Amino acid sequence: MGRTYLFECSKCGYRAWVAGGADEGEHFAVQTIACADCKALHDAVVRFKASTRLRENPPRTAPKFAAVLNRLPPRGALQWLKFKPVCPVSPLHCIRIWKQPDKCPRCGIFLEQNAIPFRIWD
Repeated sequence: MGRTYLFECSKCGYRAWVAGGADEGEHFAVQTIACADCKALHDAVVRFKASTRLRENPPRTAPKFAAVLNRLPPRGALQWLKFKPVCPVSPLHCIRIWKQPDKCPRCGIFLEQNAIPFRIWD
């Protein structure tokens, strides 16, 4: 089961609801990234289970986290589709892998993680 946490910056007030690193559920996996262009943290989908129809014509880019989170579980023969982590705003943005404890993408001090998960997903 994957978990989403609230990360907060005590200096600039930035808030992000992300996994805080690599995390995996039953149907998809994410990697938290820091986008230098957006100056924000995002959960990028790096793997998800696809049905036969999607395997025959796979998408070029990974779906956004919200789209994968809200879709119905796939049925039938399943296979993992893998993607490179990219910014969900634009695949042309410069990103780096973010794993807590790490720094705020806006001001550069370490972010504080909330102890209780904001969301638990499959």
